[in-house]
Amino acid sequence: KTASGRTLGAYERIDVEQALRAITLGAAYTLKLDGEIGSIECGKRADFAVLEDDPTEIGADRLRDVSVWGTVQDGRVFPAAEI
Repeated sequence: KTASGRTLGAYERIDVEQALRAITLGAAYTLKLDGEIGSIECGKRADFAVLEDDPTEIGADRLRDVSVWGTVQDGRVFPAAEI
């Protein structure tokens, strides 16, 4: 949406689950790193964000307001205050 609330390219939109897959496992696959990153599995690097809300359970209009509580990179925890 634009700042005025107008939807552009509505026919090109994807849902939240498709977007999450694209930026996680899809990106890892494109980089040929899907054996190391892109999903939470035993043996893969622990890189992920901890969010205030579940993006698949809230309205699209609220996604931009979801706070990040922290991140984990290579198993190290970084609270939001340190990001």
